[in-house]
Amino acid sequence: MSFVVAQSHFIFGVRTGVRNNLCFFDEQTVVFPSGNSCVCFNTVQRWQRFISGSERSQGMRAMTISSNRRYLAVSDYGERATVTVFDLQHEQGRKRKVLSAGDMSVQEFICIAFSPDSKYLIGLTGSPEWMLILWLWEKHKLLATLKTTNTNNPVTQVSFNPYNNTQICVSGTGVFKLFRYSEGALKPSSVAKVESINFLCHTWVSEHRVIAGTDTGRLLVFESGDLRREISMTCVQGQPARQVEVKKIKDANVNEGPSVPSITAILSYSKGFACSRGPGTVFLFEQTDENGYRKTREIKIPLDAYCSGVTLAEYQQIDTICISPAEETLAISTNQGQLYSVSLSSVDMNKEDKLHFEFLSQSFHSSSITGLSICIRKPLVATCSLDRSVRIWNYETKVLELCKEFQEEAYSVALHPTGLFILVGFSDRLRLMNLLIDDIRTFKEFTVRSCRECAFSNGGHMFAAVNGNIIQIYSVTSFDNILNLKGHNGKVCRIEWSLDDSRVVSCGVDGAVYEWNTQSGKRESESVLKSCSYTGVAFSSDCKTILAVGTDLTLKEIQDCQVLREVPADETAHTALAVSHSGRVVFTGTSSGTVRAIKYPLPIQKEWMTYQAHSGPVTKMVITYDDQFLLTVSEDGCLLIWKIIDKEGRGLKSNKHIVHTEEILITKSDLEEKTQHMLEMKMRLEELQMENEYQLRLKDMNYNEKLRELSDNFVQQIESLK
Repeated sequence: MSFVVAQSHFIFGVRTGVRNNLCFFDEQTVVFPSGNSCVCFNTVQRWQRFISGSERSQGMRAMTISSNRRYLAVSDYGERATVTVFDLQHEQGRKRKVLSAGDMSVQEFICIAFSPDSKYLIGLTGSPEWMLILWLWEKHKLLATLKTTNTNNPVTQVSFNPYNNTQICVSGTGVFKLFRYSEGALKPSSVAKVESINFLCHTWVSEHRVIAGTDTGRLLVFESGDLRREISMTCVQGQPARQVEVKKIKDANVNEGPSVPSITAILSYSKGFACSRGPGTVFLFEQTDENGYRKTREIKIPLDAYCSGVTLAEYQQIDTICISPAEETLAISTNQGQLYSVSLSSVDMNKEDKLHFEFLSQSFHSSSITGLSICIRKPLVATCSLDRSVRIWNYETKVLELCKEFQEEAYSVALHPTGLFILVGFSDRLRLMNLLIDDIRTFKEFTVRSCRECAFSNGGHMFAAVNGNIIQIYSVTSFDNILNLKGHNGKVCRIEWSLDDSRVVSCGVDGAVYEWNTQSGKRESESVLKSCSYTGVAFSSDCKTILAVGTDLTLKEIQDCQVLREVPADETAHTALAVSHSGRVVFTGTSSGTVRAIKYPLPIQKEWMTYQAHSGPVTKMVITYDDQFLLTVSEDGCLLIWKIIDKEGRGLKSNKHIVHTEEILITKSDLEEKTQHMLEMKMRLEELQMENEYQLRLKDMNYNEKLRELSDNFVQQIESLK
């Protein structure tokens, strides 16, 4: 096996489409799905702990945390859906139990919930059965099953009564039911007549009361399973919420049109409850008396400070609301894969100031990542995505340094070795841009449409860009098109420069791997296998051989037009590869999202280590110049940072001593503007200081005058008493 291993270190991104995909472990730590793992993220110390997903899983569907915050349950869908319970107190999130539906054929559990004492677990299966399955999970015992509805209407949520281990609530389209577990079976205890109402979420606020949110923006109150009241969402902040009688609810028009904000998430807490109200907005309600509630706060998602572009952050749908154990922090997740939080401990509910969410960690990509690049002079990694954004991350400090959204989708990205310039391929043209202190600004455009691959030379004096099936070489200083490398009959998928920039290797969907001379423009070697569409290619560490992967499910090593070695890849195709600079290991990414470490020189047998990584195909991967980190990106929109270590847990020794620089670019006009702004602020400060001193002198004179008057008055009184 490989003597070099990869260890998950940090991930940027959130997996959407998972029910309840955000919860608090403690006041500082949240748990959310990312890639093919669940991540425990400490928001203060900024470390992450990974709980790897199942190897056979086709994806997560739902998650939940127990009320004592010790156990995390995750449902996976597949031919036989399972629910896995992890012990969060164990350092690696030890797997406790794997639960299934027994003999029943269940493909997914769309919602799961723990009982208040954490002993029972309830699962709600998907279409068309909509079954409830109850487990005594620690004993791996299936206690009861029950079909929730006889209609085809979707059922979306199940929950336990937090005050009663045996009572369960189920809601969905035209469905609101209470069930009780007794005598070894689940039995209906209450069925509300709500056929025309589509419930999106519900929460228990007391032992007998449930508040449910609908797709038409209504908050309906159920008492012991019966519909009693409606809480008006249009009441004035601070005023008691208007209660609507049951008769009016039944007569109301439930088809209020698509413009009505939906209530997609709701959560109760000690003072009342919080619920979403359309895109980007959360309302806080406090209980005023036994039946009344008043809206106390409105919290909004602000414009993205990182990306002041075309996608408006405040229009995101809120999928999950959670609150920390001490109720000091409220956090949300959105349908665009973003996490936000707001502090409730410092909030004065009686003030009228507007509250805004802040990013819980960073701003993430919300769509497939198409480009990945690093540079040698800075610990930076650039990514671009179909969400039309280009982002610059720091893999050492684990922060987002810079982000900019554009009008077009970005297909490829390349960082200049200095880390001061960036090349981005858009649908209309290729742009060379400056990385400024707070902006990414274009200074040269090239007529290369839909450039899916580009790369700077290691010296930084040239760059290669793919234009259809032609590779164009440009000078970075003169911007002249120096060479056109022609030979591919199909789309070029990957290009890479040799260490001395004398050669470029390329591969394409036409099954060709070509090695080009960058001085003459001639092909030096070729290997063509028309039955294979190549997706990744790289030079070996000494640049003597070429490694390539493609749809024929093998990793090939090529030298002098001949295939030296082939490593078969079972039934999973390699989609990307990266070779360590030390020459000890080759990493490959697969179509299932896993990462493999294969020792180098390549083994004859199928010897590799497989790591659970992403929930979609790996699109790009790269190893940092000091061999300390492996970076992978995927169609799932996540950037995953791995530490490369040996079996003893030590980092790899590198022959290169990498010196990182701290210099940044700023334009003269920006600097002058900032200097002018600082001068204006300084003058304003001096004016305020002078004004303050003048006011203090006036007050001193006034108080001295009053003291004199008081003193004279007392002296006169004393004289009059003599």
